[in-house]
Amino acid sequence: MSWAKRGLVIPAPPPLGWAASHAALPTVLQQEDALRLYFSSRDAQGRSHIAAATVSPGAFDEAQFEEAPAIAPGPLGAFDDAGVTSACIVECEGRLYQYYSGWSLGVSVPFYFYVGCAISDDGGTTFRKVSSAPLLERDDVDPFLTASPWVLMENGIWRMWYVSGTGWELEQGRPKHRYHIKYAESTDGLRWRRTGQVCIDYRDPAEFAIARPCVLRDDGVYRMWFCARGDSYRLGYAESADGLVWERQDERAGLEPSADGWDSEMVAYPCVFDHVDTRYLLYNGNGYGETGIGCAVSEPDA
Repeated sequence: MSWAKRGLVIPAPPPLGWAASHAALPTVLQQEDALRLYFSSRDAQGRSHIAAATVSPGAFDEAQFEEAPAIAPGPLGAFDDAGVTSACIVECEGRLYQYYSGWSLGVSVPFYFYVGCAISDDGGTTFRKVSSAPLLERDDVDPFLTASPWVLMENGIWRMWYVSGTGWELEQGRPKHRYHIKYAESTDGLRWRRTGQVCIDYRDPAEFAIARPCVLRDDGVYRMWFCARGDSYRLGYAESADGLVWERQDERAGLEPSADGWDSEMVAYPCVFDHVDTRYLLYNGNGYGETGIGCAVSEPDA
């Protein structure tokens, strides 16, 4: 599998009055004649909000941005008071569930992540948070953090692949996070059962962050794109027959940093989707979204 880059499609910061930097973690809601794109930008205080834009796959540069954030940080002391970052959208019986990561700041460690959810009954124009508490709080299975959920519905079961922290360690006197990807299930999309099933684990001792799973199922195969880092993020890829046991095939991810420019240092936060007869990849480059969102389209293997 390989990808042909189409360049930057969403600038950072986007043309929004409140956005001071970044356009990161894209996720897509497909509509009849357009795409509704959600992504995260930061305000002047560095807090991420989830923004929305309507785009055409053939004219990303003509995106129509909505001034008001789709989802904003929570009140002081809430699990998401330091920011919210987009993850995925699921449609069920006319209702949209937008899963996201909520940020809060720490003392002994710099930050905490938690999985949250907001619901829309008007086609994605407005969202209301389902709870003032996270869906995946820290527990014995996930004692450090949870984040970046990707959810599919299959035969009445909601299936989630999410980031789970495995600990912090001091490196040159500073806390360094470690997280990989686990699995959870639900019957309603809100109450989740976690068993500790690890889907994507560290490839070697130098790898410490495995982030932003994106899962599709086609031809009876589950395909996961994600990003993993030692020095900097690179695109990863894995396949599974059941969505539980995965084989990493990172050499097939098919997208590397460019020789120069906005994505020359890293490739991160993939969102893969099919529209009409084309498979698209939206992703971030340098600075975790500081340089904007780019697009690539799939090409047949040689």
